[in-house]
Amino acid sequence: MADTMQFDLVSPERKLLSAEVTSVQIPGADGDMTAMPNHAPTITTLRPGLLTVETTGGTEVFVVTGGFAEIGENVSVLAEKALPKGDMDQATYEALVKEAHEAYQQTKEAYQNEPGPVDEAAKLLQDMVAVGGHIGLDPMQPSL
Repeated sequence: MADTMQFDLVSPERKLLSAEVTSVQIPGADGDMTAMPNHAPTITTLRPGLLTVETTGGTEVFVVTGGFAEIGENVSVLAEKALPKGDMDQATYEALVKEAHEAYQQTKEAYQNEPGPVDEAAKLLQDMVAVGGHIGLDPMQPSL
């Protein structure tokens, strides 16, 4: 039984990490999950949150805003946006929350009589807001 698995984290801008890992904590849209070697094959969507990777050299944490994770013999995460937690400052965080708030407002206008898409956009906005508290930044509270 293998003690590690190959992990790749990529965003449209760049490859952020490619390494042998012992586990990956994934902020799944349906709940957080931890992938370890020999995990059952799974594909899940991501919600805004922290992706924590246990490598053979230590722990690395990334902020992701969404995307997909494919788990099998290897784990591949295709993130809409991703950056190392250490690179997340207040201005970057506020820009991400602002973008999520604008997406919520656009969805609210486009789907006035359809609560499903609006509720989903509100949830994504709240998840993005929560990231700030999790990483020690001043959380923003945009009005819904």
